[in-house]
Amino acid sequence: MLEPTISVIIPTHRRSQLVKRAVASAMEQTLSDIEIIVVIDGLDIATDTELAKINDPRLRIVQLPISEGGAAARNAGIAQAKAAWIAFLDDDDEWLPQKLELQLAAAEKSQYQYPVISCCLTARTPKGDFTYPRRFPKAEEPLSEYLLARNSLSFGEGLIQTSTIFTKKELLTKVPFPEGLPKHQDWDWLLKVDTLADVGIEFVTDTLVVWHCWQRQSTSNTSNWQQSLAWIRASQNLVTPRAYSGFMMTQVAPQAAREGQWQVFWSLLQEASRGRPKAIDLILYFLMWFVPQNVRRSLRVWFRLKTQQVKGV
Repeated sequence: MLEPTISVIIPTHRRSQLVKRAVASAMEQTLSDIEIIVVIDGLDIATDTELAKINDPRLRIVQLPISEGGAAARNAGIAQAKAAWIAFLDDDDEWLPQKLELQLAAAEKSQYQYPVISCCLTARTPKGDFTYPRRFPKAEEPLSEYLLARNSLSFGEGLIQTSTIFTKKELLTKVPFPEGLPKHQDWDWLLKVDTLADVGIEFVTDTLVVWHCWQRQSTSNTSNWQQSLAWIRASQNLVTPRAYSGFMMTQVAPQAAREGQWQVFWSLLQEASRGRPKAIDLILYFLMWFVPQNVRRSLRVWFRLKTQQVKGV
C-alpha cells in the first residue's frame, strides 16, 4: 500500500458508538487516499471490540495502556502517522464528505510553509443547528482576540474547533499538543504555532464539520474556573490585553458563576479590567453573573432565529 496523503487522527475514550460514527464519516471522504488512526486512550474493551468489526485497511488502532487525556492521545497518533498532512476528528463529531478534499486544496495553494486550515461547522444542539464561526479574522487581527474576545453578545463569532484543524505533521512534531493541560488545549496549541514564522491560519468557507457539542462530557467543557484562570495567567505572553480581558469575562466568569463563587466576583472583574476591556466585555461579564445560563441560551436562539427571518425576507 502506498503512503497515504492524509492521516486522520481520532482520539477516543469509552465512547464506542460515537467513535464508529466519526470513523464512518472519515471513510466516506471524497479523498480516499487516507489512513485513519484511532487512538484508544486507556483500556476500553467495548471500543476495541466495535472497531474490530470494521473491515477497511485504512483503519489503524493505537492502544494506550492507560488514559492520558486528549492531548497525549493526539500526540501518540501524530507519532504513528505516515502522511505529511494530518487532520483531527473528535470521536463525537463527524465530517461532511468533501472536508479533506477542500482543505487539502486550500493547503496546497497556501503561501505559508505551515498552513493551518480550518473551516466552518454546524453546531448541533437540542435547540437547533447553528453555523460557526459567524465571521473570519479581520486583516491584522490578533488570533488571540479572534478566539478569546467577543464583539457581540452571541457565541460563535470567532471559532476554530479541533475537528476542523488540518495541517502538516512537521508542524505538529515541532509543536505538539500540550500534555497535562486539563483545558483549552486547542487554543493553547493554536496561539503557540501562530507565533512561529511561516505559519498561517486560514479558512475554507464551506461548512464541513458537524459538531455534536450537546453530547460532550469532557474535562475541557466542565466548569472549573480555577483551571481556566491558571491557563490564561500562564498564557499572557500569547494573548493581547483585550484578549486577556475577554477570556476572563466570557470564560472564567461564567464558570465561577455556575459554581456560585460570588466571593470572586469583584476580584475577577478587577483582574480583567487590568487588560483592555471594551464596553461589550463589561456587559457580558454582568450578564454571565446575573442572567442564568439557560436564559442566555434561549435568548441567543431567539435572536438568531429572528436574524435569520429578517435575512430571509
